[in-house]
Amino acid sequence: MRLDHLSYAAGPDGLAGTAQRIGGLLGKSFTDGGMHPRFGTRNMILPLADHTYLEVVEVLDHPASDKAPFGQAVRARSALGGGWLGWVVAVDDIETVERRLGRESALGNRYLPDGTELTWKQIGVNGLISDPQLPFFIEWSIPDSLHPSTGADGDLSLACLEIAGDPQRVSEWLGETVEAPLEDVKVEWAAPNGTPGIMAAQFQTANGLVRI
Repeated sequence: MRLDHLSYAAGPDGLAGTAQRIGGLLGKSFTDGGMHPRFGTRNMILPLADHTYLEVVEVLDHPASDKAPFGQAVRARSALGGGWLGWVVAVDDIETVERRLGRESALGNRYLPDGTELTWKQIGVNGLISDPQLPFFIEWSIPDSLHPSTGADGDLSLACLEIAGDPQRVSEWLGETVEAPLEDVKVEWAAPNGTPGIMAAQFQTANGLVRI
């Protein structure tokens, strides 16, 4: 179990505008990640060190976005002006999570601009919707060479996550201590009785620490 990526919902300036704004702060450019046909969303990707990445995602005018929990989550966050949507943990055996949560994972896929298809299974988005401090889980069905973190140059890494919430609640959701998937990332827990979710993320860049 490890941190896989962070999701940021596009704001009023749209997917490209939001990605350009964040990329400008971090000194890096996002690339087109393609469309998620099952979820009615599309994203742009920025690889980070340590096999992680940052995605900016927006909802499409597509029937799937009204049915799929991920599409619903993105639509709701963007309707509030955009911002941090959640964090995602990669697992090697998602069936273990399925048994623990008592439901099946959903298939996910997206096509890169060159036509390459990325596939995975994910579970727990409804948990994120009801309690945004909780991550959802993903099991990739692709070789490591196709993981969205490919191409990271080491200059950009996630240094700290600021999460409003309760680490004990998150540990119960993960089925192990919250430190396990975040062993290389500093986490600051705040406002346990306030609105839960990611408050900010700090990135180590070539020009120093940047908080978004």
